[in-house]
Amino acid sequence: MHARLPVAAVAALLLLTGAAPTASYADDGPRTWQVGPTRALTTPSAAAAVAGDGDTVLIDAGTYAGDVATWTQDDLTLRGVGGRAHLRADGQNAQGKAIWVIAGDRARVDRIEFSGATVPDQNGAGIRQEGTDLTVTRSWFHDNQNGILTGADPDSDIVIRRSRFFRSGAGDGYTHNLYVGAVRSLTVTGSWLWGADVGHELKSRAARNTIVANRIDDADATASYSIDLPNGGLSLVAGNVVVQGPRSENPTLVSYGAEGLSNPSHRLWVVHNTFVNRRTSGTFVTLADGSRARVRNNLLVGPGDLTGPVTAAARANKRVGTSGFVDATANDFRLLAGSPAVDRGVAVPRRWRPRWEYVHPAGLVRRTTVGRTDLGAYELR
Repeated sequence: MHARLPVAAVAALLLLTGAAPTASYADDGPRTWQVGPTRALTTPSAAAAVAGDGDTVLIDAGTYAGDVATWTQDDLTLRGVGGRAHLRADGQNAQGKAIWVIAGDRARVDRIEFSGATVPDQNGAGIRQEGTDLTVTRSWFHDNQNGILTGADPDSDIVIRRSRFFRSGAGDGYTHNLYVGAVRSLTVTGSWLWGADVGHELKSRAARNTIVANRIDDADATASYSIDLPNGGLSLVAGNVVVQGPRSENPTLVSYGAEGLSNPSHRLWVVHNTFVNRRTSGTFVTLADGSRARVRNNLLVGPGDLTGPVTAAARANKRVGTSGFVDATANDFRLLAGSPAVDRGVAVPRRWRPRWEYVHPAGLVRRTTVGRTDLGAYELR
């Protein structure tokens, strides 16, 4: 628990700056702190020094160059206001790890941008998550060695919504746009991950993974797997547009169990995705021996095997060309009325159906079905 400064001490600290206090506070309740160039607290790191458990830190939009921080408080809300607050590393880091090291539990990060995190061991991250539970919304992570890097915590749930991860990776194959350790669960929805440098777009060792309604796109980068679940786990990959680029250094789009099925569950559902392979060959879903995979209602664009080397229980997966989409060259894979994907789906148990569709960039809407379901990531509207 982070110690809370007495009210009088906080007020005195703020007044020393010559600015009016920009926090509302009470002895026995959460406080709201305002951060910005015209505020008494001019940087997020200044707020990290005075905030307490349960507080809210509102950071004015703008660029905070070289400002890094460690957050030890529990139940913090860290939010950009008036737009995204951009934390640009400019060669600085907290603890040799990240722009922000979040050591407290149950942090919420909203509308913050993290860029340029580099450290000597090449594991520099926008956020290094060391506490239990993290929720990230409407935030950007780019040009870091890792976008987010979490530790192992069997009680931790990581939730990411409507966020962007791009151009991260140290080029060594061990750093990724998003790298989640052995936590209890990972949920990623309505997000856009693209352009990883040699590493994966998304890598998760979580015991449970819910990856629904995202765009995951290598673009012209040298990314490896689009989705890597190296230890298995109870996992749903549904309603995503996954595009493997022509320069990808690995032919697999979704990899399951590549480092051993060490998680308790070996069950994977891959449903209603639109998979696009722009290499000359590949495998859409690579499965380790012992996987219990169900692969249904996916669209396959481009060459490659559906699964391998282990077969899966597969139904209603269809290989199609690009003419049935709104604009495949621009990665708009919404369906046209004449698409062979319309009304071709088979039933999927309710628990494993995608409830959302991705809306570019970094958004989502409810997926609604009229009559028989359509194949792929979108229903015809």
